[in-house]
Amino acid sequence: MSADRDYYEILSVPRTADAAAIKSAFRKLAMKLHPDQNPGCKVSEDKFKEIGEAYSVLSDPEKRAAYDRYGKAAFQGAGGGGPGFGPGAAGYSDFSDLFNEIFGGGFDDIFARGGRGPRNGPERGADLRYDIEITLEQAFKGSEREIVVPRAHKCEPCSGSGSEGNAPLEPCRTCNGQGQVRAQQGMFRMVRTCPACHGRGQSIKTPCKSCGGRGAVQKERTLSVKIPAGVEDGTRIRLAGEGDMGGRGGPPGDLYLFLSVKPHALFERDGADLYCRAPAPMCKAALGGEMEIPTLDGERTKVTIPAGAQTGRRFRIKGKGMTHLRAKDRGDLHVELLVETPVNLTPKQRKLLEEFSKDCCEEAHPQTQGFFDSVKKFFDAASEGPTR
Repeated sequence: MSADRDYYEILSVPRTADAAAIKSAFRKLAMKLHPDQNPGCKVSEDKFKEIGEAYSVLSDPEKRAAYDRYGKAAFQGAGGGGPGFGPGAAGYSDFSDLFNEIFGGGFDDIFARGGRGPRNGPERGADLRYDIEITLEQAFKGSEREIVVPRAHKCEPCSGSGSEGNAPLEPCRTCNGQGQVRAQQGMFRMVRTCPACHGRGQSIKTPCKSCGGRGAVQKERTLSVKIPAGVEDGTRIRLAGEGDMGGRGGPPGDLYLFLSVKPHALFERDGADLYCRAPAPMCKAALGGEMEIPTLDGERTKVTIPAGAQTGRRFRIKGKGMTHLRAKDRGDLHVELLVETPVNLTPKQRKLLEEFSKDCCEEAHPQTQGFFDSVKKFFDAASEGPTR
């Protein structure tokens, strides 16, 4: 099973497929690759797990959007995943819950959990996602932000057991402590996670009043986050162990920060280079001179404009672009000249321009003269008719 295969390719659906098409494709493949249909076939077993992983992401709108934008990189480091993040999560505790939604039952527990018996071992906590919007200046210099993250914490009164007074748990009566219930559905022998104990094999006689038997309570935690200089739009930062608490002594999940950079009023960014358009008065563009250009670090730099410069002329200022991530050097600043035609003229200014226009020769406007020469040739050719 290749880790690089595209999820859409795995389910044989186009990237534009809607939810119904994705679900239908998964059903057909699941029926074909189910282990009861292919006993002892390792290839079918691997493909069966592969389509389950693909469907668990593409069936969830939020995870599908993250996958379409970032690919599998959006889920790297997600480990056991959790509700709202990570491939194989998609809101399901395992593949048996996924099959419960699609087929109305589970599937053989060798695929549901890789073995038989209740799930009493430690469970990793869910990963969390937090979106942060920063300015281009903050991306340039780096910054430190305080964020407030709501996450699951262990319930203190019951020590995370979910049982009032931390009383011992009892064997589940629905599954007799097995964590699974079995049923025959047509040609398939179905094994489902026990709906009463959710696969734990134990039940709570008296739920904790503080957490309602969940063993966890939602609390806000304030974190100080360092954003390094040079980060780009879409950068993901992983904070290990800052996700939801784990179950039954398991490790907590991780917190993933997704950064977005606000558009800037002056600069556009391309990697480590910055681009800006600078208006120049017509007289300065015609006569030449110097022009001050602002830089992202709050300073100014001078650009020498040659006489006769036209709109679109570009200048490169080395080392005045963005900071490189985890490096000391900087990219370049590219300035594009925009020659500005004067407006709101006084009578005196208008008279001077009229005198200039009368006295101006064709050599002063080579592009204009070249354009009208081309226009004349075009109409002359049209009047002569098509050539034979």
